[in-house]
Amino acid sequence: MTARKPALRFSDANRGGGSTASLALRAYRLLEEAIVTQIIAPGASVTEAQLSELIGMGRMPTREAVRRLTHENLLDVLPKRGIVVRPIDARAQLRLLETRREVERLLARLVARESNDAQRATLRELAGRFEAAGQQADILAFVHADKSFNELCLASCANDFVVGAMRLMQGPSRRFWFQRSRDAEILVESANLHAALALSMASGDADAAAQASDRLLDSAEHFALRAIEEAHDALPLTR
Repeated sequence: MTARKPALRFSDANRGGGSTASLALRAYRLLEEAIVTQIIAPGASVTEAQLSELIGMGRMPTREAVRRLTHENLLDVLPKRGIVVRPIDARAQLRLLETRREVERLLARLVARESNDAQRATLRELAGRFEAAGQQADILAFVHADKSFNELCLASCANDFVVGAMRLMQGPSRRFWFQRSRDAEILVESANLHAALALSMASGDADAAAQASDRLLDSAEHFALRAIEEAHDALPLTR
């Protein structure tokens, strides 16, 4: 694996002490971002030692992070091949979005209904971060805001089954978005739609939150379909 060190901006630096659980969470965050931002390329075969070296952490927290990322559909652990980063497939992403639309609509309703005052304040703060990322064309700022937004939604929805389902879909969706986000139109549109979703959740209006979720998924499906069309157009002509 040839990879540069992740340009990560977590407030809790990736080195230093901490409990076993906190180290595993830190390793997960670093590796998840490295995969999402394709510092570790789709389809790459890597070893646990390489991943540990990349994020500057020990083997045990890295191993726990790999287990979690495998569960979240970003890595595969294969016999004789070791750890493989799952490839990006626009058609698979479209199928994923069909499922995500239904679950995320419910998630939006639950967050609007169940969030406490502190969580609503954080949602409003995240809306501002999304808007700023779009205005400044800052892809990494969006990636960080999106991860915080996802985790806040899962923490506040009060439904373990929704949490379990969303964790299977968020990582692949984030990585697919990052691949497409080099198009400024996608970054700005996604940032605005995420901001609107966060604000609708913060308002406590479950119907408005569900509608904002559908608009976000409409956009995601549009960009997945565009990726499929572009891949088809790039195929060589056969006689």
